[in-house]
Amino acid sequence: MAKPQVHERKRFYLSGGMEYALDEGRNWRGALQQWLERELAAEVFNPNHESDAFFRRHHPGIDFRKLKMEDPEHYKTIASRLVDIDCREIAERSDAVICYWDESAMRGAGTKGELTMARFARKPVYLVTTMPRHEIPGWVLGCITTIFGSFDDLKQHLLGG
Repeated sequence: MAKPQVHERKRFYLSGGMEYALDEGRNWRGALQQWLERELAAEVFNPNHESDAFFRRHHPGIDFRKLKMEDPEHYKTIASRLVDIDCREIAERSDAVICYWDESAMRGAGTKGELTMARFARKPVYLVTTMPRHEIPGWVLGCITTIFGSFDDLKQHLLGG
């Protein structure tokens, strides 16, 4: 008798601007996370939530962004730990990366690094953007699997439509 197939839940990493984004990109990540969990029964790694939990556990009350100017070495130490957490998540736990590419992602470095890590780990990368392709860096285009013009287009794809 054949064993029944076990279907594990897909796990998505939500990549996009934080340091230079309005409210660190919480709005789009929160809305997409709710949709992924409700419609696909997916697991989601939301860097906003994970960063909040990290700071509550390890650095309560610290103003991380202020440290960049006031104590650059301490800032670098904390940033290195966050980079390690995110890289490990993408390489070892996530099945795919969903990236929202806008001006804040273009200005920062983390999103580019996350897409590179996903490419290296052979994970699909779904990029959502309204920017013209010629304005997206070639490195980023080399890391992605599919480009979508809206979150609705991405959702249709993920639903199999």
